[in-house]
Amino acid sequence: MAQGNTQSLLRQRRFAPFFCTQFLGAFNDNLFKQALLILIAFQGTRWGVSNPDVMINVAAGLFVLPFFLFSPLAGQIADKLEKSRLIRAIKLGEIAIMGVAVAGLLTQSLWLLITALFLLGAQSSLFGPVKYGIIPQHLRDDELVAGNGLVEMGTFLAILIGTIAGGLLIERADAGPALVSIAVVVLAVLGYLASRRIPNAPAAAPDLTINWNLFGEIARNLRYTYGNRTVFLAIIGVSWFWFFGALLMTQFPNYTRLALGGNELVGTLLLAAFSVGIGVGSLLCDRLSGQRVELGLVPFGAIGISVFTIQMFFTVPTELNVDALMTPAEFLATDYGWTLLTSVVLLGLFGGFYIVPLYALIQQRSDPEHRSRTIAGNNVLNALAMVLASGFAIVLLGVAGLSIPQLFLVVGVMNAAVALYIFTLVPEFLMRFLIWMAIHTVYRLRKQGLEHIPEDGPAVLVCNHVSFVDALIIAGAVRRPVRFVMHYRIFRIPLLSFIFRTAKAIPIASAKENPQLLEEANARIDAALADGEIVCTFPEGRITDHGEMNTFRRGIEHIVRRRPVPVIPMALSGLWGSFFSRKDGPAFLKLPRRLLERVGLSAGEPVAPHEATAELLQRRVASLQEETP
Repeated sequence: MAQGNTQSLLRQRRFAPFFCTQFLGAFNDNLFKQALLILIAFQGTRWGVSNPDVMINVAAGLFVLPFFLFSPLAGQIADKLEKSRLIRAIKLGEIAIMGVAVAGLLTQSLWLLITALFLLGAQSSLFGPVKYGIIPQHLRDDELVAGNGLVEMGTFLAILIGTIAGGLLIERADAGPALVSIAVVVLAVLGYLASRRIPNAPAAAPDLTINWNLFGEIARNLRYTYGNRTVFLAIIGVSWFWFFGALLMTQFPNYTRLALGGNELVGTLLLAAFSVGIGVGSLLCDRLSGQRVELGLVPFGAIGISVFTIQMFFTVPTELNVDALMTPAEFLATDYGWTLLTSVVLLGLFGGFYIVPLYALIQQRSDPEHRSRTIAGNNVLNALAMVLASGFAIVLLGVAGLSIPQLFLVVGVMNAAVALYIFTLVPEFLMRFLIWMAIHTVYRLRKQGLEHIPEDGPAVLVCNHVSFVDALIIAGAVRRPVRFVMHYRIFRIPLLSFIFRTAKAIPIASAKENPQLLEEANARIDAALADGEIVCTFPEGRITDHGEMNTFRRGIEHIVRRRPVPVIPMALSGLWGSFFSRKDGPAFLKLPRRLLERVGLSAGEPVAPHEATAELLQRRVASLQEETP
């Protein structure tokens, strides 16, 4: 395993204290918020609430409104100041806010509690840009997915524990408010103590002049973010997730009571199932992505989100016992209980697949000096999305008269449409999805020696050519983006052409076939290497017809003479005889032998450009092919 795996990060000071601070903060937020929502939903009349449905959505909207109001300022402060010190100041503010919450609980003042919820949202809005800005300062690129997966897992585990604790504590008859009061203060103090161990994270833009014009700064951040189209659309995808997630989780208490006939503990069980699913999905991202920012998981996650949200519409009882609400045990004893619980877990699981790569992508591809302000812009759009979610729910439930299951159906269909729209705007998501699916459903890939590929800077990969999907296998295994040089006829194959074009592959032809295309390809190869990119070429010039390597052509020598860069030999094994090879007939025109065929990919030590002859490279590739697992 790489040094940046999840267990390693949790033992290191550069990550562990931050993780604990984030966990305790999310725990405290959700303990208090859940206690308040349960008070409104189940004891609303006693606390002066006339319409619990509307008040729950008002409370949810007030919690996220500060993200819209204060995120622009928070992003500037996070870029201007040293982040560990800023986090400690924010955690001190949390202790004061929880004092307001305690006053509201002990005096039974609903509006004081709503004020504390608003202030808690303000404190969280200040923490957001610091949280996602400090991760790439303390972690390497190959640790970003693991780090973000742990943060998302920790956040939703904190949501789970906080939700359960908030529900259990507040229902303790008259002692509930006092127990919640003690808990929120203790957690705030522990969060501050954990923050004192976070290592320094130097200011990214210490000379930044703070712009106090709220709307002007919002517009400037969004204009800047819009300049990086992939990051901007990733932010749109994240904001949609929070629209979807906020709407879904806010409805769980009343969905439980009105659609399922369950008590508050059943609602807590469903929230717990959703949080466990998110946590497991977030942790699996690092494993499934091979410790890289794997955008192919995003469409996979979006598909699962729609499927299991729509499933929640169909998995509801046709008749309810209005005399008594079910306990968790009674709910699970019904003919729909376990089906619904499994759907909620899988909904969370696919949500983790969706959100973690998007956060990692935003961090990886943002300008470091503007990263916190980019994240602040993300938070503004997220907050706007969550406020709109509250309004959307109020309109459909209160005005249009939809039931909560019908609301879930509408949102599930909307998620499919929004995801499809984003993926058409950024073909890279769909391209990576097709590659990821090929690697994980058609083949079982074993890799070795890929550490020889440099983490940055230009290099040329040379590999044997066995099948029409060789480039997909290599693209799915190598952490860095790869520019492939391939015969123009393969480049034009339907469907594969979409992937190759999106990956900026370079079509090439022989001098005899098309001298102009050859000249253009050589110029593009040289330009890619000059820009510090990885280029992969198949020196045989064609896919093997007999399973053995064809003679390497001397085009590789021309490439490295023109641009002296390291050459890394690579070898594929196990693809001969597959559906995409030419064994036993043309590729694509025979039945696959089996799914999950074992395929190997090995890389050898770099060859210096002045030694990189076609003959030497062919011998190295042949040797690697014999050793490939």
